[in-house]
Amino acid sequence: MAPRPTHQHQHHDHGHEGHAHDHEPHDAHDHGHDHKGGHHHHHAPQAGQGRTFAIAVALNVVIVIVQAVYGFIAHSTALLADAGHNLSDVLGLLLAWGAVWLGTRKPSERYTFGLGSSSILASLANAALLLFACGAIVLEAIQRLLNPAPVAGLDVFIVATIGLVVNGFSAWLFMRGSKEDLNIRGAFLHMAGDAGISAAVAVSGLVILYTGASWVDPVMSIVVVAVIVAGTWGLGRDAMRLAMAAVPPGVDKPRIEKYLSDLPGVTDVHDLHVWALSTTENAMTAHIVMPAGHPGDVFVDAIVGTLRRDYAMHHATLQVEMGTTVHSCSLGEKAHAH
Repeated sequence: MAPRPTHQHQHHDHGHEGHAHDHEPHDAHDHGHDHKGGHHHHHAPQAGQGRTFAIAVALNVVIVIVQAVYGFIAHSTALLADAGHNLSDVLGLLLAWGAVWLGTRKPSERYTFGLGSSSILASLANAALLLFACGAIVLEAIQRLLNPAPVAGLDVFIVATIGLVVNGFSAWLFMRGSKEDLNIRGAFLHMAGDAGISAAVAVSGLVILYTGASWVDPVMSIVVVAVIVAGTWGLGRDAMRLAMAAVPPGVDKPRIEKYLSDLPGVTDVHDLHVWALSTTENAMTAHIVMPAGHPGDVFVDAIVGTLRRDYAMHHATLQVEMGTTVHSCSLGEKAHAH
């Protein structure tokens, strides 16, 4: 994977206390202190997703049109529901794509961390869109169960099979990044969910074709919606937690605190805060007490490098203290109070 945006700064006041800031790729090697305060930006991972989003959006727009037209022709609530769900997916993909693009923008005086957090908001919006679409599908399915109508099984099977192929291909495009990026995971769930619905609709089309049981069409829609909601609930929960500055999934905060506490010369660690800058990058701040004073740039470089490489902390800020005065922030005091 290409490296993420890189920033590294360190400051100290010669023996009393200091700060070290690091913003580099998780898999990068440790680097020495840049005395010129250089800034390097690499956006390859986000930019590389642009083509994937473009292909997925274009394919889904075509599928929406085809499914909507044939849904009316075949009197299939499942096809119409699938078309509506695909339309919500197009909107969700555009949201995720926009967040990826915003994530490539350089930090500014107002947005000093950049706009990567837009990916968290997009994930939250995607979860809401999915749940809204699922609710609409269930409502339509119930109405069709109460007021059954003849369904053209063959048309339903053919169009749904096309949708299955397109959505399956789109999901495959997003599969690689879905484990690392919650925003991409949202896009993947959209596409995988659509593929599942299309498969179920295709099966219902065959059943209707050979048995004439039109009730299978709305029932299958409800079954697939249940599966989608199960996956979407996790996405929404994780996105909400990130939006509330919770410790990101996969980050072991106690392990980070133990690592810092076990460092030579460190007698205490306090005010350790961990949060997500985006769906792919994490940040942390911590106060470390070292009675002997600031250990030097090389020592601090090694700490932030290890935090980046082994603990997924892409931007680490350390405040080194001698312990001669109290250096607790209000958030830290509240955290210790519980």
